[in-house]
This record gives sequence, C-alpha cells and structure tokens, in this order.
Amino acid sequence: MPVQVIDGSPETLLPSHLQKVDLKYLQMGCDQANKYFQGTVILSYPLTKLGNGTEFFKIVLQESENSCSKTSTINVLFFGRLADDCGKVVHQGDTMVVAGFNLAKSPSANEDDRHCCHLEVSEDAGSTIYPVAPKYTYTPLSHLKGGTIVNLYGAVKFFKPPYISKGTDYCSVVTIVDQSNVKLTCTLFNGNLDALPKIYKIGDIVRFHRIKIREYNEQMQGITGIGFASLTFDGTVGAPIVPRTSSKSYSFTEEEQKTIEELRMWAASNLSVCGPTAKLSGVQPMLFFDLTCQLVGKAEVDGSSFLLKVWDGTKCPYPSWKVLVEESDLEGDKVLIHQLRNLIVDILVYDNHVKLAKSLKVGSFLRIYSLHTKQASAENQPDVSYVEFHLHGGTCYGRGIRVLPENNPDVKELKAFMDSVNLTESQNVESMSSLELDGIFGSLSLCHFLTDQSYSERCQQLSVTVLTDHQHLDDTALNTILNSAAPQQYRIRAKLRTFKPQKLYQSVKLYCSKCNSLQEVPDGDDFDLILRDCAATAPNPEVHNSLWYDSAVWDTENQGQRKIAVHFVKHDELLQEPEDTLIMVQGGTLKEIRKLSRRFKCIIPVRSTKEDLELLDLSAPFLLQGKIWHYGCKQCSNQKTIQSLSSLAEEEPSWEPTEIARVLGIEPLQYVFVMKFTLDDGTGTLDAYLFDYEKFFQIPASEVLTSSLLQEKMEMIMNILCPPGTKLDDLPWLECFIRSYNVKDGMEQQVCYQIFDTMVAEDVI
Repeated sequence: MPVQVIDGSPETLLPSHLQKVDLKYLQMGCDQANKYFQGTVILSYPLTKLGNGTEFFKIVLQESENSCSKTSTINVLFFGRLADDCGKVVHQGDTMVVAGFNLAKSPSANEDDRHCCHLEVSEDAGSTIYPVAPKYTYTPLSHLKGGTIVNLYGAVKFFKPPYISKGTDYCSVVTIVDQSNVKLTCTLFNGNLDALPKIYKIGDIVRFHRIKIREYNEQMQGITGIGFASLTFDGTVGAPIVPRTSSKSYSFTEEEQKTIEELRMWAASNLSVCGPTAKLSGVQPMLFFDLTCQLVGKAEVDGSSFLLKVWDGTKCPYPSWKVLVEESDLEGDKVLIHQLRNLIVDILVYDNHVKLAKSLKVGSFLRIYSLHTKQASAENQPDVSYVEFHLHGGTCYGRGIRVLPENNPDVKELKAFMDSVNLTESQNVESMSSLELDGIFGSLSLCHFLTDQSYSERCQQLSVTVLTDHQHLDDTALNTILNSAAPQQYRIRAKLRTFKPQKLYQSVKLYCSKCNSLQEVPDGDDFDLILRDCAATAPNPEVHNSLWYDSAVWDTENQGQRKIAVHFVKHDELLQEPEDTLIMVQGGTLKEIRKLSRRFKCIIPVRSTKEDLELLDLSAPFLLQGKIWHYGCKQCSNQKTIQSLSSLAEEEPSWEPTEIARVLGIEPLQYVFVMKFTLDDGTGTLDAYLFDYEKFFQIPASEVLTSSLLQEKMEMIMNILCPPGTKLDDLPWLECFIRSYNVKDGMEQQVCYQIFDTMVAEDVI
C-alpha cells in the first residue's frame, strides 16, 4: 500500500533496506532508491488538479533533528492517486516518512529559502508514504470548553443520516454521550459523503479527532473544523472492533480498543440502544419505525417523490398499496420483482430524500429511518383498506436513508434469512395479495394517491410544530391551565389566533442572561456616528505594532486626509490567512468596516489613547463577524484592556465571540426572538410568550436583521402558523410545551406563560 501508518519509531518499524537521509545529503545525481526522509508537516497547500487533470498536492516538511540549521525545510510534491489519498489525511504537525521519491531541482528555492531540491512522489514512481501515528489524548465530555479543538469518544444517543444541507455540503447531526453522562450534539459538514461518520444505529461508538467545540446558549456543541476525522464502531458488546472509515490513513491503539470495550459495556447498561425497528411482518398502521431491507426496484414518480420497492423476507400482514408507474420507468429485475410480488412493499420517498433515493443501486441493502405506515381506503371500494409506506420530507426524528455495507452484521443476518425464504410458498398465500390489489386499484392513477391528499396530510404533520423533549407529558386543556397555580409545565394542543409584533423584524431583541435585561438592537446609523466621532482623532503611531499585532495605516482620499489604522493580530508571531484573522480597526467608517468584514474573519472597532488601543463605548458592537454584530451589556460588563486579547493570540485562535468577550471582560448580549402568541384550544384563550434564540423557527435570531431571505422565510412560517383572514376552525394545530410562572408588578402578582422545547416542523420550513 502506498500509504501505511506506523505506530512507533520509524527506525525500528520501516523495512530494513531503507536508510534515513538528512537534508544536507540530498543531492542531484545521488541514488535515492533505498533512502527515506523524515520530517514534520509545517505547511500544506489545498489539493488541486494540474492542467492535464492529474491530482496535485504540496506540503513542506521540516527536518526535526536539524531544525536550527540554515536550511531545514523542503517541498514535497504529490501526484496522482497518492496526492488524493494524502491530501485528505495530512495535517499540520503530522510526522511523515517519505520513501521511493524522485529528487528534482526546486524552482522556488531562492524565494522560499527552502532546500534547493524538492521531493516528487507518486504511485508510478513506487513511492510509499508512512504517516507516523501521533499520541492522541481524549477529552471526557464533561471537561469540554468552548473555543477548543479536542479528540473524543462517545456512544451515539441520536443521529440524523447525512443529508444535503442548504449549501452544497452534506450534513449529519449526532448526539453522543459517555460515562460522565454528559451529552454533546455535533453538527458535521463535508462535501464528501464518505468523510462523515458511518453511523448505522443508536449505540454505535464514534471517535472524533480535531472536533471544534463552541458554547451556545450555555450548552456545548461540536462542529467540524480543519482536519476533522472520524472512526465509527459497532456498539454491540463482543462484536469485532473494526473501524468504519473512508480514510486510508489512521492510527488505532490497544489502549483505544479498551476504551471502546468499556464504552460498549457502559452504553449497554445506561443507553437505550433499541430503536423503533420492525420487520414488515410486524408493521401496523400509523407506525413510525426503522426498516432494514433490500432494494429490488426503483422509479421516478414526480419532482418531489420517488418510488422504492423493497423486501426483508417477511410478509406485511396488511394489503399494501402498489404505486402505479410505467413499466419502462421501473429499474430492476422484472422477473425477480414479479417473483417477490407478495413480499415487496412500495415506499414513496419525498422531498429532500429524493436525490439520495435516485442514487441508490438496485440490490443494495438499506436502513430506512422513521418510515411511516398509513392506512387508507380505495376511493371506489371504501370498505377495502390497505397500508401505505411513506418516508416524509425533512430530517425530524432522524428521518433518512443509509446504505449498509454487505459486511454489516445486520445485513449478514438479513441475507441469511432471505436465503431461507420459500418463495413458492409466499406466492401461494391465500390471503388477499398485492396482485389482487392491483385489480382493485388498477383503474386508479398515482395522482389519486398524491393529489387527493393535502400536503399536510401527505406529510402526516399532526401539527405544524413538533416537541423536542418531555414527550411523556399528556395534553392539558387551556381552561385547566388558566385555573391552576404557577409554576408548572404543560403540553398543549391549540391554534394561534394572533401574534405580536406583526412586523416580524421587531421581534428581534438583545438579551443579557446575567441581569435578564432586554433591549432593542441599535440602529446602524448610531454605530456610524460613533465611528465618525472616533475617526476625528488621528491614530496614535506610538501604539502601532507590538509583539502580538502588526499595524498598517492608510490615508483616505478627498476626506480631509483622514487616516485608517488596521492592526492585524498574529499567532506565533505569524499572520494568518485573512479568513482566519482578527483585525482591530481605528478611523474607519461603517461602509469601510463592512467592506473589511467581507474579507477578514473578525473585526474589533478601537480607538487609540496615549498608552494603548481601547474598545469603543458598548453602545457600539465590540465585535463584527461577517454580517453579525456582537454587543455587550453595559451594566454587567467589566471591561479589560485590549492587551487581554494577546492571551488568545498565543493559543491556536479560533476567535469565537464568547472567548473574545471573556478575555475582554464583556458580558455578551444574545440575539433572541420575543413574541406574544394568543393561543386557543376551544376551552379557553391564553397569551404565551415565545422567548427563543433559534430553536423554534430554526433560524438564528442574530442573522434575521441582515438577511431579507430569512425575513421572508420567517414571514412564510408565520403565514402557515397563523394564515391571515382564516377562520379559527381552519387554522392549523400547534403542539407546544408551555410553562407558567409568577411575575410581580408592584403589589400585584400575575401568572405568565412561556413556550419552550417546541420547534416549527421541518416540513413547514
């Protein structure tokens, strides 16, 4: 194999014929056939393609033994498949051994001060790359801190199979737990589907390397960062410990094997790993379940739905619908489909799942999550009922499809069972078969099944909202709640009569979690006035350039020689790429700062004194991150000097707003939605407040004010929850959790109500 991980000292683990060569002995014309070079990756460039289509990848290796010498670094160029393999797994800081290389003159030696030659490696040249497995440390979930990048292990408590995100990447959501009983929800993105964790069921064990931790709404979250990698293991106690990964280069130690075995044992006793799985022989109407099956046929139905014909070796106890499609549109072995006609069920897949369904290969084994059975009747024979199978749009409750490999234990078990099925016997069953149903429904077109139902019926959204916790609570009538003492929690089912404010952008406020104060979001014009007032004072050159930032000053044209100073914060005395850089700006107008925010990751507006740079008054944002402006609470903040930022610059800076606020002594204000809903369930009317960051609408409150698209989306959602001009009987149902609490107004005590742990259904969004 051209890429082989070694766990230990290269001198003792490499093939005996290979001899190490130092940079000073690398010379053109010398035989390098049995030589290897070892170094540390100090720089890597993006994987790209040459003009002829060949994959190309470049790194810089530093020789650790002679790192103080004049020339201690060398360029390494990868070509072809080796470039593709290494470009996905090589990270800064890795130790790497290169053998079987060609030596060529470096055209950039005079410019980059590296070795006069470079190494060229490819499979055609017989090259082999030996990444040296690093010694990783793993952080318990109870010890996570925002703004860090960590390695961790966990057992899967919940997951959503990968789906296409709003951009071009695939997204997967997974919640993991460990022996500390702390849970962490991770949102993982990657343009390559295979690079996401291969999770098949609750209870699987995952290992995440270089996952970025951030704190949001007082909870830790995991997100993918540079160099993120994962391994997944079957969570079954006693099962072989074989990692699922698309990576060709990873390390795995005996100590980690022990970690997995301990986590399996803990999960078996503390985690409910039994999902809502069922065989086709055990389905009931109005059931949501996970199905492991084989795909035997597929066909396109329309733009928003797709047909999958599947079987699992058992027979559905109810007559099942047959979706009528043209025979020429059906992909699959027609003879086999006819042979299995009494064991096959037709599943309609909707909306965001259609793209994946189209890509599935007939014959592959699938696990379909949150599949829904619905009982229906034929229009021309209402006394004859049948069962429909739907995979609705959205990703609620982990809804989705996953292809299982043939070496998966569940697939092996399924194949063994299918091989034992007597197909002749299944064809002679005397109960009403699907073939007979073809006669009953033969005169019906597919349009009957799709257009004879409203969209909300098709998606089976019993309400336009869903509950995210506390499903054990029973519904309570509003009149009972109105006559009950506070505080208490309730589950309700009601309709939204009215809401305030009607101008939805006015619902966005700034909230301080420390003093519980609410305030309006400042106007951009106010910020511009503050900036222009600061720009009237010229930057003090005495505070330009320091150990942790570099400064540059520009003169503006035709504006009275106004000067703009930009201070670029460094890491390890080096400047980062602009998209990773924090800058401090003095003297710029709002228009100029907005222009800079498109280029740089974070901006802090500052002014200069005789001794130092300092923050502006907290009437202005203390940090700008793209279009999001971060404000601090004047009452609760205890501002520190701008020099406090240098402590973050010493670390590997991620420039998380919470971390920046912490070191600057600022209590950050959070963007929230504040609305009043008037709810009616027929027994009474109740005003409940919505106080939410992004959970209810699944829209970040921090982005609404700067995005016309999000404002339109929010307006569309509210038009569905409370359609204007609609009678009460025709309004959709909302299922909500509300809590009652007491509020004192002078000498009087009043009971108020707040919506919580509720979100708009994804099918609505």
